[in-house]
Amino acid sequence: MAPDARRRHEMLFAQHESEVRYYCRRLPRLLSSARGSVITDSEGAKFVDFLSACGSLNYGHNHPVLKQAAIDYLLEDGIAAGLDFHTEAKLAFIEAFENRILSPRGLRYRMQFPGPTGASCVEAALKLARKATGRSNVVAFTNAFHGVSTGALAVTGSAIARKSAQGTLGHVTRIPYDGYLGSNASDIARFEAMAADPSGGIDPVAAVIVECVQGEGGLNVASDGWLQAVAGMTRRLGALLIVDDIQAGCGRTGTFFSFERSGIVPDLVCLAKSIGGYGLPMSLLLIAPKRDVWLPGEHNGTFRGNSLAFVTACAAIGLWDDAFSEGIQERSETLRRWCADRESELADLAFRKGTGLMQGLEFSRPSQASIAADRAAEAGIIIECCGPRDEVLKIMPPLNIEMPLFVATLDKLAAIVRSVASEDKASSPWIRAGKRGARASGS
Repeated sequence: MAPDARRRHEMLFAQHESEVRYYCRRLPRLLSSARGSVITDSEGAKFVDFLSACGSLNYGHNHPVLKQAAIDYLLEDGIAAGLDFHTEAKLAFIEAFENRILSPRGLRYRMQFPGPTGASCVEAALKLARKATGRSNVVAFTNAFHGVSTGALAVTGSAIARKSAQGTLGHVTRIPYDGYLGSNASDIARFEAMAADPSGGIDPVAAVIVECVQGEGGLNVASDGWLQAVAGMTRRLGALLIVDDIQAGCGRTGTFFSFERSGIVPDLVCLAKSIGGYGLPMSLLLIAPKRDVWLPGEHNGTFRGNSLAFVTACAAIGLWDDAFSEGIQERSETLRRWCADRESELADLAFRKGTGLMQGLEFSRPSQASIAADRAAEAGIIIECCGPRDEVLKIMPPLNIEMPLFVATLDKLAAIVRSVASEDKASSPWIRAGKRGARASGS
């Protein structure tokens, strides 16, 4: 595409699309196709995808098995919009998920398909928890992100996300996440004592909603002990434990569910993003059977029966064999070593964060993360930042990215990070006592 043509498409998007657009501002190229871990633009330039559509493409772009399943279903005139009718596509997914994911882990859940988005799933979970307990108050954590619809936004921590909805975000008590300014399990015990105290000032708790790894919040990893303390507190308070696994689930942290390592068993689990496998809209709420107190039709949505997503989701579940799991572990370890090497090389300028295939670097000078992401885009790497100040460079490639491409792209990214860090070695005054402890990087 000639420069004039490129400027034309950028102008048309700027003229006709809302100011709310975001990712395209860092990479304004006109993207045309994608396969595996590589995206190609209209000029033929290629970009390695270290974003995976914010975790919606854990299996990469146009995975041949998933694509063929979708094509076959369409060619057979399969039902596209099924509401909550019994369809063959939904039955196949339910059986595959039960037999290959839940049963081997000893988990018993009923499945609800709330609608197309993660926020839809969170809304359903909050609503169900409040109905099941007869209470309104929900406990959420610092730096949490659960979506931008009203209920999900109420339990989200980001001031930027919450700004446009002030006045409608009540019935939430926020407490420190593991490692926040040195917070640990003792803060959970203190909060439990307050909540149990008739004069503690805490309204009865309906639910506690938590991410085992905070993706948007800065790749903060909760320790197993802290998660166990949260689960114990929730049980003793008679509340429901909701794990938001929308971004950290479907293998992103190394196991299918992010909570597996801790041994906790949530009452409700929110899945979306990569549960559909192919990037098609789908969410799934897992409900402990005794908590399934819905009346028929009490919570619904027109697109809760996206059958094409059921088809690709079922095909994605079929990918989960020993070799696939071992591949995730190999890539996770490669990324862990890369982050550790950068931390060692850059001394106090950058620190490793995260676990599995959602890891990255927290820069002591927050603006450097965005500078690195901008230069990465110019060099053919699609990557984003996260954290309250966008201070973390977040690496989230497809779980099955080809190892030679992964290593080569990490090498290229290392050079970019090195050059950015060397330009300003002054540590940010933002670093303060307690923040260093929040950089626990997990496994």
